[in-house]
Amino acid sequence: MPSPLTHDDPAAFGAYRLIARLGSGGMGTVYLARSAGGRTVAVKTMHARIASDHAFRTRFRLEVDAARVIGGQFGAAVVDADPLAETPWLATEYVLGPPLDEAVEMAGHLPEASVRVLGAALCTALGQLHRSDVVHRDLKPSNIMVTAYGPKVIDFGIARAIGDDRLTSTGAAVGTPAFMSPEQATGQEHTPAGDVFALAGVLAFAATGQAPFGHGRPADLLYRVRYGDPDLTNVPPALAEILGRCLAKDPAQRPTTGRLAAELHDGRGEFADHLPAPLLAEIGRRSAEVWQIAPLRLRPPIGEPPAAGPTEPSDLTGLTSRRGLLKIGGVALGAVAAGAGTWAWKAGDDESRAHSKQPSGPDAKDGDQARKKLDSLWQRQVEGPMLELIPVAPIAVGTTVALVAGRGLSAFEAKSGAKKWVSERSEDHWQVVSDGERLHRIVEAKGARTNRGRDKGWPLVIETVDLSSGAATEPTVQNAEFNGVIYENQLICVADDVMYVVAGRGPFSIGPFVSAQSWFISAVSLASGKSLWSTPLPDRPKGSDRLYVLAARVAAGRLITLQETNSGAARAVARDLRTGRVIWDRALDGVNPDRLRVPLAADDKNLYVGAGRLKALRLSDGHEVWDSKAQNPGGWYGPPTVKDGVVHAVERAHGLAAFGAAGGKPQWAENWDGTSTDTVNPPIVGHDLIYTKRGSDLRAVDLSSRETKHTYRTTGDRFILHERSKVILSLGEHFLAAFPLQ
Repeated sequence: MPSPLTHDDPAAFGAYRLIARLGSGGMGTVYLARSAGGRTVAVKTMHARIASDHAFRTRFRLEVDAARVIGGQFGAAVVDADPLAETPWLATEYVLGPPLDEAVEMAGHLPEASVRVLGAALCTALGQLHRSDVVHRDLKPSNIMVTAYGPKVIDFGIARAIGDDRLTSTGAAVGTPAFMSPEQATGQEHTPAGDVFALAGVLAFAATGQAPFGHGRPADLLYRVRYGDPDLTNVPPALAEILGRCLAKDPAQRPTTGRLAAELHDGRGEFADHLPAPLLAEIGRRSAEVWQIAPLRLRPPIGEPPAAGPTEPSDLTGLTSRRGLLKIGGVALGAVAAGAGTWAWKAGDDESRAHSKQPSGPDAKDGDQARKKLDSLWQRQVEGPMLELIPVAPIAVGTTVALVAGRGLSAFEAKSGAKKWVSERSEDHWQVVSDGERLHRIVEAKGARTNRGRDKGWPLVIETVDLSSGAATEPTVQNAEFNGVIYENQLICVADDVMYVVAGRGPFSIGPFVSAQSWFISAVSLASGKSLWSTPLPDRPKGSDRLYVLAARVAAGRLITLQETNSGAARAVARDLRTGRVIWDRALDGVNPDRLRVPLAADDKNLYVGAGRLKALRLSDGHEVWDSKAQNPGGWYGPPTVKDGVVHAVERAHGLAAFGAAGGKPQWAENWDGTSTDTVNPPIVGHDLIYTKRGSDLRAVDLSSRETKHTYRTTGDRFILHERSKVILSLGEHFLAAFPLQ
């Protein structure tokens, strides 16, 4: 079902009273609404924080124009719009049918006859756009609604007039990587032939349930789109031959929409006659469902005053979380940056729970105690990352928690979850780092965004972020030794006013490494902006998008890095802080590099590494001090934590284990006899308790008695300690949350 309105959502836009939320993203929110006469519409709005930006207002106006061009037969008919309002909005018909991706998920891949009639109808829709000199640029299954009368193309958030590049940065790829054309993936002109390429990918998905260039990280997809062959193995042979020509790398070799429509279907019969019965039943169900949706509105979080204006009565006072994005029916929000799905802080996303303060003491009821036991202190609803070369994790800095989400970096008070600011500067999360007190980020030099595709290099610019506002503050580094706009530049750690970075020299590239680049680990003075030293790294193979450094920290007068080699192996490397000279370099045999992308565990003597056997490596020379194999030959451990002379880690299928840091002597171990152990995150050690996830619960275990004292239900899969605020931060697919630290 659609989700309830939040307490601060408006009552109406124009003549349309809001009924429910259909979804929210980085650009705005989509609502279900009705007119006084009972007409049901989808209302798309723009977030207030970007409504003042002329470029975004222009984009919104062009979206309205493009939706009007395609009309009601092949798109969601525009009912009303006010792109000049303080909050721009667009009202369209509420489309009675599922998006194509949900249709395939629900009914399975479509038979060849259905795919052909679908393709022919979409050719007609795109042809109408192209004849009006408009290209869609983001055709994908989620932007195609399937109704009983034919498909409707929606979401024109990045559509534009053919030949108009005013809203596109030179060299920038805009769209969805899995369905991009090769020319679009390199930031070149997207013509009608690019929409044909995307349409072929959509039809291959409809026929098989898989995109022709697979799935994965955006950079991998962009590379395969540009250089790889499409996988049409499971597409019916006659259809595969047609789609193969549409997926030609050369736009001139692709058929026009008119020719393609004729090859796909002869035009006879009604559209519904070619759809499978389960899909027709789902269309009918959704058509009836829209009239059963009652207007509901969430009450304000505890301590926050009600929003001004009328609200709907609601019995949702104790609702613990709202539903995630719903794509049923109406217009879905579009992405305006490369990536199949952007992270976004959702508007009105306060998830402070009405029952987060439950009664305690002798008069408290058992149910109240259980509810308190399962609650987080606060929650914020989020979506998946725009680009993910490395896993995203919250950043603890001062009394703040920072996270790269959606179009940029965001900050919240760690204790309360109160939103502080959203930067919307399109930071990448591997280019943001903190020493616990200050936050730093790589930003593009002035003028670089519109010229970065040229041969000219741009300086590496590192800003210090004002934690109260998100604005740049002193010091700011500008280092011309490196090209600051290369995608894979990486901030790895900062200590004692020295920033350690992996930075490249050579041409800009939009994703994978290129052979003309050279790479270095460098120490940069935050005070002067100059490199203190640089040491070269081996060239990455062309097309790779695997960042060099998995984790890093300064310990015992050494820069310690865990690095990934070109062969996919992991190594631990120690460098002299004054010169960058490698002091020792040790292979970590049998370790999956992706499991090392967590904070390093080290004290003043040893580095501790898990993701297999638990080992201690001496920081002075890299010599192996101890190995868990001696005590537990078959034990497999996740990443460790070291505190007060004890190393803690989770053993797969058994639970927490503790070892003496000096010699590796086992101190205690759990034995769960199960598989639901968390070997992804290091355990978090508090004063009296140690925390680790088991199943869907975050457990707090007493360090003295070894008994579980508390459990907190969580959807998180990444956990970090925010010691100053005495909370544990949890990030999952949909929520950032905080739990008490004891």
